[in-house]
Amino acid sequence: MTLLDKETVRRVEKLLINFDPKQSIIVLETSARTAAEAATSLGCKVGAIVKSLLFKTENAFNLCLVSGDKKASLNKIKKIKNIKDLSMATAEDVKKITGYTIGGVSPIGHLTKIDILIDKSLERFTSLYAAAGHPNCVFKTNFINLQKITKGSIKDITE
Repeated sequence: MTLLDKETVRRVEKLLINFDPKQSIIVLETSARTAAEAATSLGCKVGAIVKSLLFKTENAFNLCLVSGDKKASLNKIKKIKNIKDLSMATAEDVKKITGYTIGGVSPIGHLTKIDILIDKSLERFTSLYAAAGHPNCVFKTNFINLQKITKGSIKDITE
C-alpha cells in the first residue's frame, strides 16, 4: 500500500480535487512531521509551511492555521473567541476531532466540523504547503485558496 492509498490522504485528495482538479498530493521521501522538516524536504522557507494546531476551548475545538516560523498566541485567540480557557488539544482529541494524527493534520477533511482561524502572517508567501493527512504528504496552495477551501477566518493569532 502506498501513502496515497491511506484513507486519511485520500480524504484530503478528494476535497482538493473537488476544489481544483489540477491539485495533487506531494509525497515526500523525508518526513514533514514538523514545519522545519517539511521546509527542508520541500526546499522552502519554514514560514511557508502551514501548521494545523488544534486547541480545546471550554466547549469546542478550534483549528488554527499558523505559519511555520510563528507561534500561536493563546491570548490573541482567547480574545478573538471571547473565552477564558484555551489549551492545546491532546493527541487523542486531535485524532478524534480531525481524524488525523499529529504531524499529518491537514487544514481540510476533518471528521467533525471545526471552526478555523488562519493567521494573516501566511499572506507573506506566494506558495504555502500544508499537511495532507500523513507526515510524508503535503499539498501546495496559496493564501487565497487556503482561505476558500477551509472557509477559515483570517486573524492575527500569532505572537
